[in-house]
Amino acid sequence: MRAHRDLCTLATAAAQAAGDVIRASRRDGSRVPSETKGTGDYVTAVDRAAEAAAIAVLRGGAPGIDVLAEEQGGVRSARMWVVDPLDGTTNFIRGYPEVGVSVALVVDGVPVVGAVHAPLTGGMWSAIHGEGAFDSAGRRLDIAEVPGDGVTATGFPFRHKEMSARYLPVFESVLAGFEDLRRAGAATLDLAYTALGTWDGFFELNLHLWDIAAGSLLVREAGGVVTDWGGDERAVFDSGDILAGAPAWHERMLDITRSAS
Repeated sequence: MRAHRDLCTLATAAAQAAGDVIRASRRDGSRVPSETKGTGDYVTAVDRAAEAAAIAVLRGGAPGIDVLAEEQGGVRSARMWVVDPLDGTTNFIRGYPEVGVSVALVVDGVPVVGAVHAPLTGGMWSAIHGEGAFDSAGRRLDIAEVPGDGVTATGFPFRHKEMSARYLPVFESVLAGFEDLRRAGAATLDLAYTALGTWDGFFELNLHLWDIAAGSLLVREAGGVVTDWGGDERAVFDSGDILAGAPAWHERMLDITRSAS
């Protein structure tokens, strides 16, 4: 629908604005000071400035839509923007360029518009529910026929060691049954790369809505499947326990997670 196309353009502009802040902060090559929110959970002035830039664009273009953002918080509502201004802050602090920006419009708990940006390595991807997922050159993303036994991305439950008992059997099965594993440290980009077919799929536990909203829509609109570890297409956005990938990959992974539970 036309309204969603306009809002997708706005989401892309907001992601670009956050990315501009991130890139500008890297020009002098200095180390970025950080604060600790928890074990391995950091926030910097760049996170906050990037978030402010994205929100300014969203509120300027659609002032009637609520905003939920990682650093500032906000209001959960039936129709809201969900913003992760700098996913992969640990990577950013340490000079590893795999960081992402995610902006999604979530309606009744489900993403309907999304944009993911990789400001330090290049790349902008966007999607609209029912209309497909595309890169910045307008090329449509399509992973429907990906074989599903190749490289799989993941994220470790390093902040919640108590989840290891649930995670490790799944990890071991993937290591044994798939071509290889990757762990880049930015879920937003792992989902974008899955939508591109770079990874066959991505799995993790206990992610936040801002980590997965836009990227999940990319995967779905590219012909992939996104659920929680039990196969629920909606509950994934509450639990953050995500399986996202090509249909063949998802089928195999769902067998693994159900068997391990």
